[in-house]
Amino acid sequence: MTDTDTDLLAATAELVGIPSLSHAEGAVADLVEERLRGCDWLEVTRLGDNVVARTALGHPQRLVLAGHLDTVPPNANEEPKFEGDTLWGIGAADMKGGLAVMLDLAVATPAPSMDLTWCFYACEEVGRADSGLLELWRERPDLLAGDAAILGEPTGALVEAGCQGTMRVRVTLRGVRAHTARPFTGRNAIHRLGTLLNVVAAWESRTVVLDGCAYAEQLQAVAVDGGVAGNVVPDVASVTLNFRYAPDRVMAEANEYLRQVLVGTYNEDEGDSWLLMDGADGAPPSLGHPLLAALVAETATAPQAKVGWTDVASFWEHGVPAANFGPGDPLLAHHPDEHVTRVQLERARQVLASLIG
Repeated sequence: MTDTDTDLLAATAELVGIPSLSHAEGAVADLVEERLRGCDWLEVTRLGDNVVARTALGHPQRLVLAGHLDTVPPNANEEPKFEGDTLWGIGAADMKGGLAVMLDLAVATPAPSMDLTWCFYACEEVGRADSGLLELWRERPDLLAGDAAILGEPTGALVEAGCQGTMRVRVTLRGVRAHTARPFTGRNAIHRLGTLLNVVAAWESRTVVLDGCAYAEQLQAVAVDGGVAGNVVPDVASVTLNFRYAPDRVMAEANEYLRQVLVGTYNEDEGDSWLLMDGADGAPPSLGHPLLAALVAETATAPQAKVGWTDVASFWEHGVPAANFGPGDPLLAHHPDEHVTRVQLERARQVLASLIG
C-alpha cells in the first residue's frame, strides 16, 4: 500500500529549510533517520551522515533508491518560498524534491512488491573522494547490494538513463622568457595556447546512441594560467580541459582520444606536459534490466540520456545497473532560480509507487 495524504510541496519545503551544505548534512540526516526509525518494517543504519533503511521481506529482487542530502552553497535562495504550486529554494530541484518523495514512499510502503533499500547519503556535490556513497561502498557495501538502483536526481520525472564520463586534463606549454620590448629573443608560451584553444573551439562533438539514448560528448576549456610580469614574455602557460565522454568509452580511451585531437598543439619532447588530473567513467543505459525497463514503462515516455555524471556510475562500477529519475528540471540544478512544482513531485511519486507497490 502506498497511499498518502502527504503534501509533497510542503515536505520539500521542510527539507529546503534545513541547511545541508556538503560536509554539514547532520541536521537533515537526523530528520531522515528519525522518520525512518519510526517504521518497524525497516532496518535502519546510520554511518556518519549517511542513512540507509532496508526491508527484509524475502522477495527475490531488491531495488535501491538513493539520493544525496547535500546542496551547493545558496545564492540568496536559502529560505523556501511558495508561489501557488511552485516552491523556490536551494536544493528544491537538486534534490530535496526527490528526497521528499523517497522519504514519503519509504514511510508509506510497509509491504512493497520487492525488497527495497532507501539510501540517503552525504557529500555528493563536492569532490568524489568525499562522497558519502563511496564511504558506504567502502565501509558497508552490504547495505547497497541490490539488483538495480534508481538515483533521485532531477530529471523532470522522466527516465534519464546511464550517464557520461568526465575527466579533466591540464596541458602545460613551455616557452622562453624575454623582455617584451624584444620578444623575438624568446618564445611566448601564452601565445602558443592560441593554437590549442582554436582546436578545442573548432572540435566537433560526437554523439553515441545507446538503448535509443543519445549521448553528445562535450569538450571545454575551463581554466587558463600563465604570466610572469607586465614586461616579461611568459615561459610557461597551461590550460585545463573538461571532457564529457559517452559511456561507450573508458577513461584511458577518452584520454588517448583527446591526445589525438590535440596532436600538433603541444610537444612533450620540448618540455610540454599532459596531466590527467581526475575523472570518472560513466555508465551505460542498462534499460534492458527488468526493473529499469519497468520504470520506463511506468513513465510511458521515452527515456533520455543523462548528459552529465551522476552516481549511477558508482552503482554500475559495483555491478548494479541504475538510472536517474526524480522531480525537478535538471537545468535548474545549482541555479539561483531553482524550483520544483507540485505536479512534478506528485508525478514522480505516482510512478515510483506504481513500480514498487
